[in-house]
Parts: sequence; C-alpha cells; structure tokens
Amino acid sequence: MAEPITVTVSGAAGQIGYSLLPLLANGRVFGDRPVHLRLLDVPFGRVPEVLDGVKMELEDGAYPKLLSVEPCVAELEKAFTGCDVAVLVGGFPRKAGMERKDLIAKNAAIFGEQGEAIQKYASSNIKVIVIANPANTNCLLLSSAAPKVPKTNFTALTFLDHNRARAQIALKLGTTIDNIKKVCIWGNHSSTQVPDANNGTCTINGETKSIAEAIGDDAWMSDVFVPTVAKRGAAVIAARQLSSAMSAANAIADHLRTWLVTGSPTDDFVSLAVCSDGSYGVQEGLIYSFPVTCPGDGTYKIVQGLPLTAEKQAALKVTENELLEEKACADEILAEAAAAAAAK
Repeated sequence: MAEPITVTVSGAAGQIGYSLLPLLANGRVFGDRPVHLRLLDVPFGRVPEVLDGVKMELEDGAYPKLLSVEPCVAELEKAFTGCDVAVLVGGFPRKAGMERKDLIAKNAAIFGEQGEAIQKYASSNIKVIVIANPANTNCLLLSSAAPKVPKTNFTALTFLDHNRARAQIALKLGTTIDNIKKVCIWGNHSSTQVPDANNGTCTINGETKSIAEAIGDDAWMSDVFVPTVAKRGAAVIAARQLSSAMSAANAIADHLRTWLVTGSPTDDFVSLAVCSDGSYGVQEGLIYSFPVTCPGDGTYKIVQGLPLTAEKQAALKVTENELLEEKACADEILAEAAAAAAAK
C-alpha cells in the first residue's frame, strides 16, 4: 500500500468542503495514496452536528482511498498533529458594510491561531493552500505565524481564476479547455487580479496559434475577457445567491494535484499565489499569483521572462499595491495586538 497522507480541511462543514471532500477521498487528487481526513470547523450553531453528518456521508460513499475521517471541532492540536496537507477554506466572511481592515482583523485572529498551531504541532514539511478571503493576505498572516515552515510551502488559491480564464477563451473559440495553454493570473485573488492571455496558445484542428491571433479581437480581450474573469465570483453569487463551491472545489483539487502529485504539463504553466521572490519587480515576501511550473513534488518555479505590455505592467502594479495595502493593515493589526498583550 502506498504511504497514507493526512489532510486537514478547515471550514469542512461549509459548501466548498462538501464539494471538495469527495475529490480528496476518491483518488483524484492524491492518486493511489490512502487518505486520512481531518475535518476542522468552529463550535457554533449546528456545525458539530453537520460535521458528524459529513463524516457519515464520507464513510457511506465507499471512497476507495479513504482511510479515516475525524471531525475536529475547534481542536487545533488534533487537526494539525501529523498533518501533511492543510486546505484552509474556513475564514470570517465579509459582511455588508464591513471595512477591509475589519475583515483582515477578523481573519488575522483566525489565521494567526492556525499558524501557531501549525508551528507547534505540524511537520515542518507541511504543504498549505489558503482559500478563505482575502486569501493572499490570510496566507501571508499564516506563514508569518509558522516560521519553521518554508515560505515556499504556503500557497493561496488562484487556480480558480486560472480555470475561469482558460474557460472563457475556450468558450470564445468553441473548443475544449485542454486546447488552451499558457494563460495565467497575476496578483491578488480579488477584482484587481490580472488575467493574461497575451502569451497563450490554442490548438484547433491540429493547428496551434496564439490566442490573440485566433480570437482576432483586441477589444474583446481587454473589455470582456479581463473583467469577466476578474468579476466571475461576484457574478456567481448574484446568480446563485451563494458563492462558488463546485468550481472552487474543482480548482483546489487541480491546485493540489498539480503541485503535489502530477506536476504541470511540459508545454504549459499554471497559476498559484506564492511567496514572491522579487520576480517581475513584485515586492519580495508578498503572496502574489504568478505563472509557475510544478514538477509534482511540492515545489514550483516562477516562469521567468514572459513579455508584458505596458498596460499589463501597470495592472500588475495596481494589484501589487492592493496587496501592500492589505499587508500594511495586517501589520498594524498585529502590532496593536502585540501591544495589547504586552500591556496585560
């Protein structure tokens, strides 16, 4: 039997968790490795009962790679001890009228606590993906609280935006998504993100050409494609009255499988929000979405040397500035918390 893997999913009682957990248990993500699932969530309302129901459904699903399911109701030690992969879906949602600083403050407490638990209980080789928004900054807060874990082991989800971008191109060209290559997302997982198909290619009827040439409509690329991808999450909420769950779960599975198991295709790259090393002039240390290649062993390399138009360069700076503003808010919140703790 292949070596089992222990996967912790926070927010496991929510709708994304409900769509994601079967993908983790059926072999799609981790291949032939048996999976221990830890379902982490909060002790509010009926959440503990919901977790028990999810556990029963996972057991009843007869998933071929599922070894065990353990609900962890606010039990961080239980959730993270021996954890190989953490999928952090749970966070404090933005509510009507809430300022960004207030949202960051709520999530700073959550991700600071989880980061401390990772630092205390988890392996230093744990691999982490953050989904809860603001995902990039939550990931930064988490990594700051777990200094024993390499910064390169922390990622945030922009594979959903990556999939949305490829899908819009495929729909426009009347082809399937596997024919679309080298599309990427830069920056923050927010409306400032920068979908980029300028280096992309498509293959139709055996002929490969640039996406720009195949579409032949610069106005559509700038005025329809970019805002459609950047605002797709809001459009889903408007239609469903619920946030993206099925597509988010699918993207999380894609992210994990590509990063940890299969690697990216040799003729393509993917989009992950990772710790910036200064590539493309982005401030080092920010969690920023880049085009990356993955060998499938839990590492990645930021793709270098992609040409950027002046318009794209300006857009990359806008999304970087938003992340810098979020980081400044987070730094201020953490400084206030440290001062309050010292005064006690």
